[in-house]
Amino acid sequence: MAAPVLGKIRIQALDVIRGLAILGILAVNADGFAAPQSASLRPTMWLYPNEGWTAVSYWIMDTLFHEKFLIIFSMLFGVSLFLVGGDGTDQRKGRLLARRLGILFLFGMLHGFGIWWGDILSLYAVTGFLMFFCRGWQPKVLMGVGAALYAAMALSAIPTAAYPNASPSVRTAAEAARIPDPVAVMERKAMTRERLVEAKGSWAGAYRLNTREYLNVLSGYPSLIPQTLALMMIGLSLFKSGFLAGESSNRRYVTVIAIGYTALLLAAWLAWKVDVRERLVLGEEGVNLLLSPLISLAYVASLVLLLRAGAGKLLTPMAATGRMAFTNYITQSLLMTSIFYGGRGALMGEVDRPGLWAITLAIWILQLFWSPWWLARFEMGPLEWVWRCLTLGRLIPLRKPA
Repeated sequence: MAAPVLGKIRIQALDVIRGLAILGILAVNADGFAAPQSASLRPTMWLYPNEGWTAVSYWIMDTLFHEKFLIIFSMLFGVSLFLVGGDGTDQRKGRLLARRLGILFLFGMLHGFGIWWGDILSLYAVTGFLMFFCRGWQPKVLMGVGAALYAAMALSAIPTAAYPNASPSVRTAAEAARIPDPVAVMERKAMTRERLVEAKGSWAGAYRLNTREYLNVLSGYPSLIPQTLALMMIGLSLFKSGFLAGESSNRRYVTVIAIGYTALLLAAWLAWKVDVRERLVLGEEGVNLLLSPLISLAYVASLVLLLRAGAGKLLTPMAATGRMAFTNYITQSLLMTSIFYGGRGALMGEVDRPGLWAITLAIWILQLFWSPWWLARFEMGPLEWVWRCLTLGRLIPLRKPA
């Protein structure tokens, strides 16, 4: 979502990486459009039996997409704060950045309450105000603080019973405590069905539920902000050191790929046990949090090596999608709520996970075609233009000169 000041040469690697991230995020968010929040990203609470292609479809999303692309997007947002606001020595740029974040917060509120409860813009705006004071730090400091903060958050999600030195009795007790109560599961499924009826029934019903669910998301910000801040720090460190800008050595990118795809194999094995075989794995969430940034950076390194191999033209549609990330993010929400929310398509609860993949792929194709078409005629995406004008306090040209 970075938007460098007018006249600044865009960094193709960032645009391509951002394009991949915004498309990958939709694969995860699709769950939250097709079902109420109580069933979203919960295989055992899903509206269809977690078996066959339903389970495999979730496993593919959980392994390859869940957390990975949001991590990339968060890292790139940290980069955007630096590209727009500089290192903190220019007060004029600092004021513009503060105003830009304030406007983004308002966009997030409109998106979360008025379109879809899964908004991340307001979270980025709030976290961005904290990152505002860190953007001038040196790469090593950013990486040290960011990595330590992220590791602390991930390790806190791993119970002590999951560690190798835990006694068998402690591990057994922890596993027993994690087994869902059948009565509670039935009650939760009944609640999900009630919410589904409300969301499908009418436009008003859909947004009554949407409002309650977004308020629930906002209440979780205190636990989300530290992790998001850590990722922004790591992203800015990687940009300043040249990794995200595509300026590191091939050897560094190959090393990151080797580590990241090894982590992906481990993540795939864990996800298969949890998502498909429905086995209890203590500490699985924390382990995945630790593995996901490694996998995300392997994706980034792969794209950079593709660019170096001469795939720039092939990746032009993805770069255009990344340049319009703000517009494409909101457009995804508009399209998906038009399909699933009441008063419009009202298909919530009617589409199983394999069908969600078909819809996701269709939107990917649409955005990969429409983004370069738009940018061939205009300087930036429509919402990027509105955001820029509001930040600068004046209208700027949108259409490209003939």
